[in-house]
Amino acid sequence: MISRRRFVQVGTMGAAALGTAPLVSGEQRCTSLPSSISKLKSMKDEATPISKDERTGRQDKARRLMAEQEMDAILLAEGTSLNYFTGIRWWGGERFFGMVLPAKGAPFYICPAFEEGRAREQIAKGPNDGQTDVRTWQEDDDPYELVAKGLADRGISTGTVGLEETIKFVFSRGIVNATQQATIVSATPVTAGCRMIKSDHEIALMRLASKVTLTAYEAAYRALKEGMTKPQFEDLIAGAYDRLGFHGEADVQVDQNTANPHGSAAEQVIREGSIIMVDDGCLVEGYTSDITRTFTLGKPSDKMKKVFEIVQQAQSKALRTARPGMQCQMADIAARKVIVDAGYGPDYKYFKHRVGHGMGMDGHEWPYLVPGNKLAMAKDMTFSDEPGIYIQGEFGIRLEDDMHITEDGAELFTSQSPSLEDPFGHA
Repeated sequence: MISRRRFVQVGTMGAAALGTAPLVSGEQRCTSLPSSISKLKSMKDEATPISKDERTGRQDKARRLMAEQEMDAILLAEGTSLNYFTGIRWWGGERFFGMVLPAKGAPFYICPAFEEGRAREQIAKGPNDGQTDVRTWQEDDDPYELVAKGLADRGISTGTVGLEETIKFVFSRGIVNATQQATIVSATPVTAGCRMIKSDHEIALMRLASKVTLTAYEAAYRALKEGMTKPQFEDLIAGAYDRLGFHGEADVQVDQNTANPHGSAAEQVIREGSIIMVDDGCLVEGYTSDITRTFTLGKPSDKMKKVFEIVQQAQSKALRTARPGMQCQMADIAARKVIVDAGYGPDYKYFKHRVGHGMGMDGHEWPYLVPGNKLAMAKDMTFSDEPGIYIQGEFGIRLEDDMHITEDGAELFTSQSPSLEDPFGHA
């Protein structure tokens, strides 16, 4: 998982991570871990992979949505939607690899010739292993002509084809040029139409991811000491994730840098009285968490405590507002009103971003809890719930938990943070 917030990927956990002098360039990584981290046990066996049958069901739903949207096929390239429907995890850079899923009939794949073995190995693990049509191209061939030929072979060369929204421009341009008889549209009504509503299995994986992240944060928090740097505290969290058996990371911001919602790459040292913001998450069988905790080392100021209470109330208001049938924008409007009414407004002056985003295989995906989005929430949608107040030159406070729309309301996968001095509720 690559985070948009993770500005600094380096940093070692040495003597300063154990509370002595800060690390200097070239200092060796300490081989021991604080007890709060070393005692963690792997949670890997609590995660069950997505099955072939589940992916088959996803493709069947995509075909139903294609019929509703009057699409004859959708085209997927490398990314989470390809993984969602097929289980294929692909990387290919500038070389086009894609799958065309027709509304009727078997899918076909376009693959660099030298990658055919890797492609077939992954396809065999997915739902289309018994009907594999892999069309290969050499380095001096035009792969997009193979897309056109595949559509023609299925009688849909003049049909409507949806392209997944994250396909690179160089690929989409080649496809458009090669399929001039076809009508090219966005596949988002199909891909997001499937992915926005989570299955019970997906919900369980996301719930576990949130549990893993909060466990890692708390273990690192228990080892927090004055003099640690931003990278050293981030490394503590990474070490906790390693012990828990999952890949995750965190972005740490300290003092005035917390007033920037996505932080700063500046050098930062944690001191007595510092306010600290920790944000990001992990992947569990391809499903994400995204959690923020804000806390202090030592006593917070009265202003910090007051701002925390306002943000906590706003998070609770968004949670109480969210339910099936409610427009997505209403969660933001409700949370923003709490913050503005408390004197931190108007609009985006202090609460600088939307209250939440959809989540699943991507940390940010459809739909979004933002003013103007009138899409109705539905049972088993999942979102972040993350209001914040950011006071430039002083500090910022954001609380973020992951939210599941239930049959008649909403729930958080994790408990809300009680206070700046007791962020995990175990004082």
